[in-house]
Formats: sequence, structure tokens, C-alpha cells
Amino acid sequence: MALQFEVNLSILFTELPLLERPAAAAAAGFQAAEFWWPFSVAVPGDEEVDAFVGALEDAGLRLVGLNFFAGNMPGGERGLVSWPARRHEFHESVEVLVAIAERTGCRRFNALYGQRLPDVDHAEQDAIAVENLAFAGQAVAGFGGVVLIEPLAKGENGDYPLVTADDALTVVERVKLETGVENLALLLDTYHLASNGENVVALASTYGRRLGHVQVADWPGRHQPGTGELPFDEVFSALEDGGYDGWVGCEYKPEGPSAASFGWLPGAGVPASPRGTR
Repeated sequence: MALQFEVNLSILFTELPLLERPAAAAAAGFQAAEFWWPFSVAVPGDEEVDAFVGALEDAGLRLVGLNFFAGNMPGGERGLVSWPARRHEFHESVEVLVAIAERTGCRRFNALYGQRLPDVDHAEQDAIAVENLAFAGQAVAGFGGVVLIEPLAKGENGDYPLVTADDALTVVERVKLETGVENLALLLDTYHLASNGENVVALASTYGRRLGHVQVADWPGRHQPGTGELPFDEVFSALEDGGYDGWVGCEYKPEGPSAASFGWLPGAGVPASPRGTR
């Protein structure tokens, strides 16, 4: 089965305002996209949500991935899942996410874990994370949603405790054992994992169809594949051979204009339809 590629419009096409990016992605040949939380607050107004969903609908673009509210990302925050004092804020945002999912058909949701807090015991943070992830999993389970757990690059995301695939899978297993919630899965991001010394080809081969989602950026640099050292032909073959049948998100900082950064895609050169985006 050929891999399907989509584009993260929170990191690509940033030359344009957010609501203009779906149309630009469609013009580049994509039929699907993902976003980080596209609002500046946990609970945006109805008009802001309508405008976001409307931009996708007008472009004919399918939403296949969405982050839970992760706090002030530009300010360095990387999730609220393990932050006790902001539990209520996270729960309120889940209601908004579910409403968007029901309107768009989105089924993959990235829950960034949150950094370690200097004045909170790590065990308390981890216990809160289990509760919040179970809550999120239950909220999206009714329509087949999956909560994604993502390791992030060390040295770039504060004191973020999940840096390897095993770290993330340990969280997935703990939530399952303690709460019975099973719809959590590893998000394999090639840049973040390679930055932390992981063998992304081996991970793709080992976990295959058990992966919740895949995102690609080269390492070093976090630019498009072909600009760094990662063997993407091997990564893609390992995913296909391992039975991965989900979307592969382009989540990189493009060198040059976004629309000119897709020449690496398998099948690129076919007008307006890189492989997997038809």
C-alpha cells in the first residue's frame, strides 16, 4: 500500500495567514492536512472555530491531525497534560477539539505531555498526565479517535520528559493499565527521534501498523527530506513493509518557499498530485 502524505499547516505555508494556508496546500496538490492547536487560547469563540473549519471546507481539504491545546507554544510551553494547575483548562479545550473533530472527521490528536515543573513532584505530574490522557482518550473514543504521544527533541523544548519511543510507549501502557483506556499510540516524528539518537528506520520497521501517526522532517536542520542525513527511502520502505496504513505528515521548516519544498515526495513531478495525496 502506497503511503499517503499530508501537510502540517502550522509549520508550512507560514508565508500566509493561517486561514489562507488550506487553499495553498490544495493548490500544491494535497488533499489532507494537520494543524497544531490553531487558536491562541484553550476555548476560542464560535466565530473563530467556524472560520477555521470553513477555510478547510472551502479548500476541499481533509483535516487528519490536530493537536490538543498545548499552552503558549510560541512562548515555549509544550503541553498541559502533566500540569496540575491547568487541568481544568486542558479539559475545557478537549470539548472544543471534539466539536471540531465531529465537523471535520479528524481522528488523530496529539497530546503534548508538558515540561517538568520546578515546584511540582514528578510523580504528581505523571499521575495527573495519566488522568488527563484517559479523559482525552475517552472523549474521542466514541468516534474512533486516537490520542498521540510524541517524544520531542532534547535541548529544544525545555525540560520535556519524553525523548524516546520507549518513553512515549511507557506512558501509553501506564494509561492502559491504570485506567483501561486503550486508544493511545506513539507518534513517530523522524526529526525529534533522530535528534535524540533513535534509529528511525528500526522504529518504523518494528512498530509499523501499531504507530498512531508519522511526521517527517530531516535531521539535522528540521528541513524537508533530502536536506539532512536521514535515509528516507529506507524509512518509507520500512513503514510500508511494517504495515503502516496511516497518513505521513510533512512537518518541517522548509528551505525556501513552502510550495517549492515538495520535490522530495515519492511521485513528485506528477502535476498537482504527489503520491498518496490524490
